[in-house]
Formats: sequence, C-alpha cells, structure tokens
Amino acid sequence: MTRRTLAEWLEFQQRVHPRAMDFTLERIRVVLGRLGALAPRAPVISVGGTNGKGSVTALIEAVLIAAGRRVGLYTSPHLTRYEERIRIGGREIEAPRLVALFERIEAARADITLTYFEYSTAAALLAFAEQPLDAIVLEVGLGGRLDAVNVVDADVAVVVSVSLDHCDYLGPTVEDIGREKAGIFRAGRAALYGSREMPASIAAEATRVGARLERLEVDFGAERRADGFDFWRGATRLAGLPPPALAGGAQYGNAATALAALDAGGWLPPAATVAAGLGAVTLAGRYQVLPGPVEWVFDVAHNPGSAAVLADTMGERRPAGRTIVVAGLLADKDAAAVGRELNRALGARDLVCAVTLDGERGRSAQDLATLWAPILGRPVATAASVGDGCAFAAHHAEPGDRVVVFGSFHTVAPALEWHRLYSPALSRR
Repeated sequence: MTRRTLAEWLEFQQRVHPRAMDFTLERIRVVLGRLGALAPRAPVISVGGTNGKGSVTALIEAVLIAAGRRVGLYTSPHLTRYEERIRIGGREIEAPRLVALFERIEAARADITLTYFEYSTAAALLAFAEQPLDAIVLEVGLGGRLDAVNVVDADVAVVVSVSLDHCDYLGPTVEDIGREKAGIFRAGRAALYGSREMPASIAAEATRVGARLERLEVDFGAERRADGFDFWRGATRLAGLPPPALAGGAQYGNAATALAALDAGGWLPPAATVAAGLGAVTLAGRYQVLPGPVEWVFDVAHNPGSAAVLADTMGERRPAGRTIVVAGLLADKDAAAVGRELNRALGARDLVCAVTLDGERGRSAQDLATLWAPILGRPVATAASVGDGCAFAAHHAEPGDRVVVFGSFHTVAPALEWHRLYSPALSRR
C-alpha cells in the first residue's frame, strides 16, 4: 500500500465514517483497547465548556511547563495546522509522527469506523501513551458525556462555562447543555465550574455521580489588584500574581480555574513558578494582538457567550482611533445575539465588514450584513471572502486604528494567513 501523507490521511478520515458527528464512546474505546492506550499512565485534567476551555488548557499547560513538568496537551479544532492539536513538552507533534500514529490506528480499527475527531483523539492518546509524561491535559471537543475525550477517566474535570451553542447536538437549553458537559465528572474526584452563573444541572450531575464540585467565586477565585491578582482556594493562597499574558478581564477567572484544577490535583507549584507560567502563556486566535501602526486583533468568538467576552475586552482596550471589524459567522450560529454583543463595543465612527464563509455550514456576507445593519445601527459593508474583508479593513485603517477580525476558526485562520502575507506592506503605511 502506498504510504499516505498527512494531508491524504486527513482527507481519508473525513470519508471513513458515514457521519461527521456520531456521539458514542464505544468505537474509540475498542480501538484504544486494541492499541493498549485506553488508560493513561499520567494524571489527567479534562477541560470542557462552551467558552474559555482553550484559555484554561493553555494556562494549565504553561504553569506545569514552568514547573519543569512534561505535559501532553490535546486541543481542538486547530487554527492553521493540524499538528497544533497535539503537543508534548510544549512542542507540536511532527507530521511524520502523526502519519505513523494514524497507520497504527488504521491497523487496529479493522472494521470499526471512526469519525475525524475520533482519529485525532486516538492519535493524541496513543502519542501520550508512548511518552514519559507528568500530566495530560485534554480539551473536550463538543459537549462532554459522549465526546471522544471522555473515554478517559479524568483525575480532575473542569467545565469552564455553559451557554447556548451546538443546540442541535446538546439540547435547547443551558440546563440540557450543562448536563451534557458535566458528563466528564467522575465519582470521588474533583469537578470544577469556572463561571459565575452555573446551571442547576451541573450541581445535579455532580451529586448524581458523587463528584466533588467546586465553583468559581464560591470555592476558589481571583482577587484582582491594580497590578495583578491573588489566587485563593480553601487554605491555599498565592498573593501578588501578575495578570495572565492572555488579554481580557475574563482571563482572571480562567486563571483562577486553571490554578484551582492544579491545586485540586496536588500539582500547584509555588507562586514564583505560577507567575512565570502566567507570563509565558500564549494562545493563537484568542484576542491575539499583532501590534503595528494599526493594531490587528484576531479572535475566534463565534457564539453569544464568547462574543460577550470579546466585546468586554474590546471595551477595556480601546484604541486611540477607530475600530474596524471584519466578521464571518457560520449559518448555525446565533448571529443576531452575537451582533447585539458586538454593538456594545462599537463607537459611532467604527466600521463593520461582513465576509462570506463558504461550505455546507457557511453564511453569506450579504445575509450577515442584512441581519446586523439594524442591530448595529449602521451600514455593514460586505466582502466575498475573508481576504477581501481584511483588504477592506487595511484600506480604511489609519495609524491609531484597530482592526478586529472575529467570528469563527474559519474566519481567523485565513485572516492570520492574509496578515502574514501582507504585514510587510501594512507596516510601511
């Protein structure tokens, strides 16, 4: 058989299972059992939630690395390269290694079909099983109870937030969604909730399975100071910590949740080490700022909850000049609610450009502009592609202005590539 490249493997994996999403743990459990990778040898922290889980996993990894721990990290989806999904010791897995893992998974699965996400989860767990690791951090893909990541029993489980998203799969209410996300909780183990407002179903599920539930601002939290914050959880207190390197006020709660997860597992390092980790953390596409005469910001906010956080952060970090927004949303997202959140952050002179996202789940720029114009109280320009939207923003931006590109991984990934290609010309303006 001709050996496939990574790109060929990824194209092949989209065709193996008849459905893109098919939630059950049985297929991946059998395959991992055949591979001997079903029970990780290192402690596991699983992180789910509607929004904020990427930030919390990045913060946990950064603090553990600062403490000299060797960490396996699995996240999804990727932004620009598939290899982003799996990191070991802070380094992305290499394509040849992924190809070798996929070949072993293919041999083990036999007549079992796997979804695209199940392939990536199996590859991550198999990669981690072959490495000496001190900790494994797993980001839940969608939901929790039937997400492939939940094949592993986490030592500490975190649900960062619950809001309306993926309702076709998880249910129509936050209580339904909370119940699904709390499916990662385990009996007798720590279960953390990282937001102020908590659905009753989170507590009910923790009680049902016998997990030890802790809540942000009830059992742990961050007391903000002028130059940082103090972390507290029970008798644990770390004073004088610096602000997380990730932008936005919401990151204080995310940092507290990450530190509480580490403390719950007995892995919290001293304050100086925590401070080093908080200062070193990076996360592409989450209020990612690229400075210059015109500041460019990239954020994958794509639902009302994440749009609210984005709007708050935009308000906290206002530019000297105008804000020019470039936005593209998928058709299954609540664009009206996202628009209402965005409107809170806009000034009278700010500009908005909607872009078309192609594909089965795509939404046209004209559809988004028609919906948003009355919500935002201004004309909304349109562009046929993300690149054209970025060009629109670059044409209208002047020194001191800010461009904010948001709406989806499908928006931010090509926008980052556009900026990489054209940033030399932008810096000369």
